[in-house]
Amino acid sequence: MTRSSPSARSSKQPRPAAHPPVQPERGASKERRAVFFDRDGTLNEEIGHVSDLEQFRVYPFAARAVRQVNEAGMLAIVVTNQSGVGRGLFAESLVKKTHRRLTSRIAAKGGRLDAIFYCPHHPEALVEQYRVACACRKPAPGLLEAAAKQFGIRLEKSFVVGDRYVDVQLAHRVGARSVLVLTGVGTNEWELRRAAGGEQPDHVAGNADEAVGWILRNL
Repeated sequence: MTRSSPSARSSKQPRPAAHPPVQPERGASKERRAVFFDRDGTLNEEIGHVSDLEQFRVYPFAARAVRQVNEAGMLAIVVTNQSGVGRGLFAESLVKKTHRRLTSRIAAKGGRLDAIFYCPHHPEALVEQYRVACACRKPAPGLLEAAAKQFGIRLEKSFVVGDRYVDVQLAHRVGARSVLVLTGVGTNEWELRRAAGGEQPDHVAGNADEAVGWILRNL
């Protein structure tokens, strides 16, 4: 997928960025399933905005979670809001470096991330080109829709795993099933919002590896 550089003055809806820009395999089934992983607090430690690559730490269970998705024949795709770009906290180039590190750390332990889609926008961004009410900032469905278009994914047969209720809401918006993990801010999210009604996760798991275990049992 070609990354665009959206402008608040443009009449076109900005598109999410993808890294790496993986292309679907030739002859790939149009009935593919995916597990969409949130990034911060789900696959790597939650430290707020990652403005220093040396602070980036991948959870020890993350590679196993991704590897199990690979072995089950599903796509493993990361979908993440990175509004720190629009807020002027760090350059978009740092996001790409972070994703290369995440991909390599997962690969070093036998897992394969098929793609990473991220949203750099925010409606109140300090950087003008990212100051836009986009369709890709979670829980808006743009990241998943872009992945579905690129890879031929059936979203209603797929899963979203994350530590925030925006991930739960995202799953509901596309008809996917959701797993809330208790890593990152997940425990606080669950304690604050489980009794509030509204959209709730299909399952709550201790971490991403346990989430994938539940997914594989419920295909």
